[in-house]
Amino acid sequence: MAWPFPLGSMLGLVQGQPVGWLQLLALALLAGQLDGASSWRRGAWLGGLFAVAMQCATFWWLFISLHVYGGLAAPLAVLSIVLLAAFLGLYYAAACGLFVAFAPVQAAWRALFFAAAWLLAELARVKFFTGFPWGEGGYAHVDGWARPLAAWVGVHGLTFVAALVAAWLAFCLLAPKTRWRAALAGVALSVTVAWLPVYNVGDVEPDPQLAKPMSVTLLQGNIPQDEKFVGGTGVVTALRWYGEQLQGAKGALVVAPETALPLLPQQLPEGYWQALQTRFATGDQAALIGLPLGDYDTGYSNSVIGLKPVQPGQAASLAPPEPYRYDKHHLVPFGEVIPPGFHWFIKLMNIPLGDFNRGAVGQPSFAWQGQRLAPNICYEDLFGEELGARFVDGRQAPTMFVNLSNIGWFGNTVAIDQHLQISRMRSLEFGRPMIRATNTGATVIINRLGEVTHSLPRHTRGALTGEVQGRSGITPYAWWVGRFGLWPLWALGLAVTGLAFLGRRR
Repeated sequence: MAWPFPLGSMLGLVQGQPVGWLQLLALALLAGQLDGASSWRRGAWLGGLFAVAMQCATFWWLFISLHVYGGLAAPLAVLSIVLLAAFLGLYYAAACGLFVAFAPVQAAWRALFFAAAWLLAELARVKFFTGFPWGEGGYAHVDGWARPLAAWVGVHGLTFVAALVAAWLAFCLLAPKTRWRAALAGVALSVTVAWLPVYNVGDVEPDPQLAKPMSVTLLQGNIPQDEKFVGGTGVVTALRWYGEQLQGAKGALVVAPETALPLLPQQLPEGYWQALQTRFATGDQAALIGLPLGDYDTGYSNSVIGLKPVQPGQAASLAPPEPYRYDKHHLVPFGEVIPPGFHWFIKLMNIPLGDFNRGAVGQPSFAWQGQRLAPNICYEDLFGEELGARFVDGRQAPTMFVNLSNIGWFGNTVAIDQHLQISRMRSLEFGRPMIRATNTGATVIINRLGEVTHSLPRHTRGALTGEVQGRSGITPYAWWVGRFGLWPLWALGLAVTGLAFLGRRR
């Protein structure tokens, strides 16, 4: 998804930036090896090894949260990452074994079958055991030739297209020399098809209500992760700094990141929460603030509270209206939800982990200044099919995404860049801008085309102020994923696989 290493400038590789051609090359090499595999067992072995190496290079930074912050012994931390990669690699092993067992004879059909099998492996990684599709191949093309297709088929569709092109290249180049023309023709056709829709998808003009950009202030506290939940240090610093910034910010919308206030409202110093509510009860500013909510009896949630001025009709009411609330739906396994049978593993670490309540899919947006702002917390923006649930009713569809994150658990690593590419892909898919307020980075403003227009340096304390233009209209991807989820892609992968199986039996 993003080049993970600081070296590589001689090849034009920049740490943290997507490298589409490298992803294509790696898949082409794998497809070529599978094409010459002697048995399905060897194919499964090759696919599994490829996936383990790919994923260890993608989320090696889990070592920091497990060892540095969690106190897990280094060998156990490394083993945990390798085992996670190996478990996820089973999907790819199955896909590659299936390909070798039932691959059609003709190169074009073989390439299509390889792409379908690879797509099914990626979809399985999304669907099963809470889902962890971090580092999917389609993200490598957020800046590449295939990016215009994102608004039509989403990141999983890009994964399919990339696998198809890579396999076609491999199979043609491994065939007799006359096939190189077919390989070039296939690549040229793919690029042409990708760029055909670039001028009409997502180009819907903004509604009159959205014609005026909204000014935003995004806060980045840079509270050290090992102090963030410590009462005498990080908690005091967070409450003081975020309190000052929320009171003095200039933007029409102020956003404080995930658990910016690391205490429950009832645990805050006396008058602290009431002062924030009073601050935004009048005037022309609103705020979205990340903090935990709940109590011992009802359970806890990782949440966002929205504060905004009381409307004239509400001002006459005896009781003030309840503030806007968003509860995180897709919880982090082992962090916010502990899988059955793994409490022993959590006890090995010194991290404040536990089971949180899960919010609903498709929660209402936060309405402010004619915009419909759709919050998502941490890696929730990794699951475009869940964000798509908010686009079923076009009249109530979000005009802007708001991501509140804390990637401080993973240090100053490529995890920050990878999460940024994920957010950029969501903007491309839905044709919506996304604003991101984080603890350590990347705090940015992304326009509807997936381009970063404003940013703060990572691991610094500061406030990012800029303007962002909300958008209306529904992209093809938003339309179908909101109604059908990922089932159309499942159907595509299974249909191609079924045809290959039937054809091979004949």
